[in-house]
Amino acid sequence: MTAQEAGGQVSAGAMGLEELLSLPATVNVVTASRALGIGRDKAYELIRNGTFPVRTLALGGKTRVPTAELWKLLGVESTQA
Repeated sequence: MTAQEAGGQVSAGAMGLEELLSLPATVNVVTASRALGIGRDKAYELIRNGTFPVRTLALGGKTRVPTAELWKLLGVESTQA
């Protein structure tokens, strides 16, 4: 999903490949939204609507996003490091 497909605008803080590959196993919604090039508010809206493009995990009152699923969506392979 691109920012345009999500109905948002591309974030100026979008991540490069090196930063994507250095992410931990799960990330918070703000980090995931940066990786996807969408805004924080749009990301939370998509989560609330059940339309966020990857699975999210509710852990201890916080929402986490599996990094491997972000990589897959973005066409990034962890072996590119």
